[in-house]
Amino acid sequence: MLLQAFIYEHIGISLGDHKIYLVQARLAKRVKALGLESFGAYYDFLVADQSGVEFEYLSSLISTNVTSFFREAKQWEYLKSYLPTLLEKKEGKLRIWSAACSSGEEPYSIAMFLKEYLPRDKTYDIKILATDVSSKVLKMAMRGVYTSKACANLDTHYLKSYFSEHPHESQRLYHVSPSLKQMIVFREFNLVTGDYRLLESVRFDIIFCRNVMIYFDKPTQNRLVERFYTLLGKEGYLFIGSSEALTDMKKGFYSKSASIYQKV
Repeated sequence: MLLQAFIYEHIGISLGDHKIYLVQARLAKRVKALGLESFGAYYDFLVADQSGVEFEYLSSLISTNVTSFFREAKQWEYLKSYLPTLLEKKEGKLRIWSAACSSGEEPYSIAMFLKEYLPRDKTYDIKILATDVSSKVLKMAMRGVYTSKACANLDTHYLKSYFSEHPHESQRLYHVSPSLKQMIVFREFNLVTGDYRLLESVRFDIIFCRNVMIYFDKPTQNRLVERFYTLLGKEGYLFIGSSEALTDMKKGFYSKSASIYQKV
């Protein structure tokens, strides 16, 4: 199916027949709204669209964008114990990539974590790159405004220290502080088709790519892991989702703990 092949080629997600039917069901209203008569006509419209608007719509539709603050608690505990060693090795310079950052909870969690656990008596050179294929969720991340539901499991200390509270209609909204925002650079980037040469000038100390590879087939996963290996600095870390594992793809990586790998 043409639409199925397009999604695989441009987004990297391999959809079985049952899943492509689900995507079509979700797309039905869009097809109708565009005045098109079939999914074949929608495919032609998608390919011909030079603005990227329709690709963005499709990407948002099939992406889950499920995230939360400080998810994968064991990884943060590991990072807390490792941070002093990392700072010593890198002489206070850290480069971290939050790949597939969705609506921003992950990179803001990284920034809060560093604010909490970096020694206060020194100055550090820290940059966090946060990327996602969807410009829609990136705009939400850059805005840095979250509902009380999104912040429900966030410790009160973090809310008071790094957010400002604003009443809004029937709910409270929490705005991320400028001190966190200035630590992060948000960019649109496709992990499958993106130009990795744009990132080669950086050697990352840590790459977070959690709960993303489960949507890719094995060849795509392998290519992605190889790219991460190249972009990581000496003894750099790759953090993946707890439901994921590199298994036969971990050439060049050593398993430090469940879902935590270090570049050999």
